[in-house]
Amino acid sequence: MSKKQLFIVIIGCGRLGSFLANRLSRDGQSVVILDIDKSKFENLSAEFSGFRIEGDAIESAVLKQAKIDKADALIAATREDNINLMIAQIAKRIYKVPKVMARIFDLKREEIFRQLGIETICPTSIAGDVFLRSIQN
Repeated sequence: MSKKQLFIVIIGCGRLGSFLANRLSRDGQSVVILDIDKSKFENLSAEFSGFRIEGDAIESAVLKQAKIDKADALIAATREDNINLMIAQIAKRIYKVPKVMARIFDLKREEIFRQLGIETICPTSIAGDVFLRSIQN
């Protein structure tokens, strides 16, 4: 039985966004990646088969161009916690995207995101946990 192809929108084409876009595209998912800086698309591999959209993801016209209303998932992976929070809220509340995730750097904001129903990935806490486990072993 084959897995259902997902339609995933990724905001931010830096190291994390491009890594996710390349991997998801290689795995056969349908991917749209947005970035305000066109030069960031150079981070994508030659095999990336998704769509690239240059623009500000806070603008509704840009989100509509990305077909956010059809997305199965959205990943907000910019370097700015506030932007990730805003985009994640827009995706969840306005466009009813079923799975919304955001990268955050500030541990104190993690609880705010959770209260809003947004899954978070915090590199600080993940790295901290790995270091602590390593020390304890």
